[in-house]
Amino acid sequence: MSKVLTVGIGGFGAVGRKVAEALDKGAYGLRLTAISARDHDKAKRNMAGFTTEVPIVGLGELAECDIVVEGLPAAVFDEIALPAIEAGRIFVPTSVGQILPRMHLVDRAQETGARIIAPTGALLGLDAVRAAAEGVIHSVTMITRKPPNGLEGAPHLVNNNISVKGLNVAKLVFEGSAREGAIGFPANVNVAAALALAGIGADETKLQIWADPEVDRNMHRIEVEADSCRFALEIANVPSEENPRTGKNTALSVITCLKGLVSPLKVGS
Repeated sequence: MSKVLTVGIGGFGAVGRKVAEALDKGAYGLRLTAISARDHDKAKRNMAGFTTEVPIVGLGELAECDIVVEGLPAAVFDEIALPAIEAGRIFVPTSVGQILPRMHLVDRAQETGARIIAPTGALLGLDAVRAAAEGVIHSVTMITRKPPNGLEGAPHLVNNNISVKGLNVAKLVFEGSAREGAIGFPANVNVAAALALAGIGADETKLQIWADPEVDRNMHRIEVEADSCRFALEIANVPSEENPRTGKNTALSVITCLKGLVSPLKVGS
């Protein structure tokens, strides 16, 4: 890399903080130059051990960086996505489910020269799904099982008066398309949105969500039937201590994604 790419991070929680820490330690071709956080004082305390002080800016100001990483509540997605895409930046969203109702952003990115790169996140096998999509995929099904406390407060549960408290056995709380799941569980199934974008789309990708008191990890199983292959993959992610809705692997996936943008050797498609 002849040029070091600057990175701005929106959100300093379970994902943003871990990504920032990794960049502060040093990453080839990347330099952390800005962070946006709602609680400035807390963010400054959390950066106390950083080798380089990083300014805390407004969400729109992150668009001055070459790469903008989003790790925020769904409600403020547009505040970080729109400026980044208008400025022609590389936009790396962790709230991938917010892309589904905003596919016009992809068209706008093509006009401005921006790139939207969805990291693998908590799901493995997206390379295989993308490869299969170059042929014909007949069906994609995803089954998610999470500890009940990781699903509490989801709009689908609230709107349908579904309780996950005090469960003794697994409870199916949602069955439908990935698009419907992304709306009903915006903080929980970004992996389903990424799977849909990699494969046959949000309306054709089938999704089940279970609240399971017998699991202590966020578990995902995907089943794919295509003309080129048939496969099933499973992953059990350890929930983040800061946010049980997010697996620890999500931050690591973002770090890997960023390094892949500048690394002289990139393994996997």
